[in-house]
Amino acid sequence: MTAKHRLALALMTLTASIACTASAADEPVVGLISKTETNPFFVKMKEGALHAAKLQGARLLTGAGKSDGDNAGQITAIENMISAGARAILITPSDSKAIVPAVRKARAQGVMVIALDSPTEPANATDALYATDNFKAGLLIGQYAKAALGGKLAKIATIDLFPGHPVGIARHNGFLAGFGAAGIGAKTVELAKTADLVCMADSFGDQGKGQTAMENCLQKNPDINLVYAINEPAAAGAYKALKAAGKEKGVLIVSVDGGCAGVRDVKSGVIAATAQQYPLKMAELAVGAGVAYAKTGKKVSGYVDTGVTLITDRKMAGVESRDTAFGLSACWGK
Repeated sequence: MTAKHRLALALMTLTASIACTASAADEPVVGLISKTETNPFFVKMKEGALHAAKLQGARLLTGAGKSDGDNAGQITAIENMISAGARAILITPSDSKAIVPAVRKARAQGVMVIALDSPTEPANATDALYATDNFKAGLLIGQYAKAALGGKLAKIATIDLFPGHPVGIARHNGFLAGFGAAGIGAKTVELAKTADLVCMADSFGDQGKGQTAMENCLQKNPDINLVYAINEPAAAGAYKALKAAGKEKGVLIVSVDGGCAGVRDVKSGVIAATAQQYPLKMAELAVGAGVAYAKTGKKVSGYVDTGVTLITDRKMAGVESRDTAFGLSACWGK
């Protein structure tokens, strides 16, 4: 190879290197931090985010806590993503209060932060929130349960999330308001109690813990005939406890999420009705906002309601719902 050829090759290599570097520099970087990597809800959210990032020519960084409530893991993910050049971070807060200092630090460095599914406390710690109206989700299943019981005296167990979480509070209180309890609204900040609520227990949204919670509630009151569950894994756990006690046929279970497995539980009669939410839509919209910010510097703000639909095969007069055929066609992806 002549000196002239070697020089030409070197110039071609340098030009290609510069082009690749420029391309990488122009590629918007967006981060997604979920509560866990294993919960099907967050798996679907990640799927939606990856799809949206690919369509928009962005690079998606992902991270999660080791388990629900792992605030330290989420803080580490935020710090790593900032170091990797993320211009926007989407996060489902495990601890709505403890995550706030890390979120504010990120925003101070010019990173736009969007909460998904769950707000921070205070909500304005993030630039925006893309989420289900969780109070409405609870309200729908509460209205349904009231109609389904048909005037029968209710003895209610609530299989909740864990103390203080805003999503758990909103769904619980929405359910009681929908069931007819007075004086409970979307801004009620504590878990409400009513005379017909005979047991409250935490499940952390986990099936095994949901089963244990239901077993404990049955020990307190074996005549429970209505169960509200924070999500469908907790509802499935509650059903297992009821079945083991020979009580599954006399108890109505309602829940929130609308995942494919949960809708199949509605179809089979394990759950009477569920309020379906759409994490894929949350992720796609938020990634779009993140990419736009990376390219233009324009931030989004406020709350974006990503929708909720009551799913049941046993319709109740006066309560709007869709059947499980629709629920399975739209499970988490509408």
